[in-house]
Amino acid sequence: MTGNAMSSNGSKGFTRRDFIIGTGSMAGLGVAASAGLGAAALMAAPATADIGDGARVPALVIGTGYGGSVAALRLAQAGVNVHMVEMGMAWDTPGSDGKIFCNTTNPDYRSFWLRTRTKQPLSNFLWFPIDRDIPRYTGILDAEEMGGITVYQGRGVGGGSLVNGGMAVTPKRENFGAVLPSVNPDEMYNVYYPRANAALGVGMIDPNWFESTEYYQYSRVGRKHAQRSGFSWTFVPDVYDWDYMKQEAAGTVPKSALAGEILYGNNGGKKSLQKTYIAQAKATGRVTISPLHKVTSVTPASGGGYNVVIEQLRTDGTVLTTKSVVADKVFFAAGSVGTSKLLVKLKATGQLPNLNGEVGKGWGDNGNVMCGRANHMWDATGAKQSSIPCSGIDNWNAGGAFAEVAPLPTGIETYASFYLSITKNPHRAEFSYNPATGNVDLNWQAAWKQPAITMAKTIFDRINSKEWTIYRSDLFGGTKVWGDHLTYHPLGGAVLNKATDNYGRLHGYAGLYVIDGALIPGNTSVNPFVTITALAERNIDRIISDDL
Repeated sequence: MTGNAMSSNGSKGFTRRDFIIGTGSMAGLGVAASAGLGAAALMAAPATADIGDGARVPALVIGTGYGGSVAALRLAQAGVNVHMVEMGMAWDTPGSDGKIFCNTTNPDYRSFWLRTRTKQPLSNFLWFPIDRDIPRYTGILDAEEMGGITVYQGRGVGGGSLVNGGMAVTPKRENFGAVLPSVNPDEMYNVYYPRANAALGVGMIDPNWFESTEYYQYSRVGRKHAQRSGFSWTFVPDVYDWDYMKQEAAGTVPKSALAGEILYGNNGGKKSLQKTYIAQAKATGRVTISPLHKVTSVTPASGGGYNVVIEQLRTDGTVLTTKSVVADKVFFAAGSVGTSKLLVKLKATGQLPNLNGEVGKGWGDNGNVMCGRANHMWDATGAKQSSIPCSGIDNWNAGGAFAEVAPLPTGIETYASFYLSITKNPHRAEFSYNPATGNVDLNWQAAWKQPAITMAKTIFDRINSKEWTIYRSDLFGGTKVWGDHLTYHPLGGAVLNKATDNYGRLHGYAGLYVIDGALIPGNTSVNPFVTITALAERNIDRIISDDL
């Protein structure tokens, strides 16, 4: 059975005026259709089910991360049936331990995407390697190695929201012009950032509780060191349920953030997309999701719309079956890397040859670099640490770096301060198709991380000098001081107003859209998911208004 009713492109659509009257607003659930969407948009979708071979759907969303979830919800609220395909699992069934997600300190088969050995961002502790062998499984965290960089990505319904720290930061308005120069900041800061923050459930830690709880001693030490060195320290919003965390501390609910859960999912209070946008989308009755489904081909269909080939995966990564469906409109939301690689391959292999030359360009790592500092014995950071960061150090304007005061939740006292920095690293990479291998490669170079290190050092060299401390050299293998081998924040590859128009419509093909982090050219100055969400809200608003 298919997840959506079959339809024909021959149905007569409403006028735009009828559409607006019928829905009342974007949040309405009234009947709406157009010639481009077909009659299937008039019928409510059934409960979640795998998409069937031969199905025809009004709107297909590739990916279930921030941009895709926004698109699915707003289209459904406008009366359109939506089918979402997700390469990862649904993550709704507990394992033998009674938990859906495994713990950061004890990764098991659920931890990594199709690897036989973990590849943790901190590969060593006290110079001892901490990676371990695991069964090959469609786990929640992908450590994708390419072009001299490891890109960490969430795999599952909810995308990156499943595995990030939840730091929900809106860029300072003065920095926005460098982030998205073709976007009107008034509409973003007056409409779409507030809408995104509200829908994501963004909140702030209780400052009084912060001062008293042992679980944020590490953050208070980070504040003391930053301020004594003359840096601005700030609380950072997050999507964790802070009342739930207080209950964790009180022992009235199972510990989650306070048990170190973060990198491989959170079983408690984190407001992932499963609990926000996706839950609302499902509640409309118009959104169906197919987990463990990977899109491999998109081509124009002879009768209108697009033929989409999808592989259904087993949990060992092998292909169970291959399906072909037709979608009237397709939204690429597979994340910066997933969307970019797919589009580059589709163009190079002649499936979508009219995509322009900007596809694959403008990719960046958000300037990510990590480091640790070895503190004195009188500056203990705490054996008990919340895995959810809540503060940062801002030297963006003076030194080009914003540093998240991050946890190191090992369960023992480490006397260490740990940081993830976002910097103004100017380097941008490009994806290209390799016909010899059939893969898409990235031309990132490891040496391109040096500007990020230099910018991060504007903070931590000064703190070390002031505190008479040194960098930790035991965390990243050998005697490396800087975690310069990775990014958590991939951005770009299908840049807004270059590969697409100013609202994410792909040049050359009506009905194809990019609506995820691939639109953002490499840097947001802060953690990016609020900006990805707000931009998706802006773009889908215009798409619903103009294209339906």
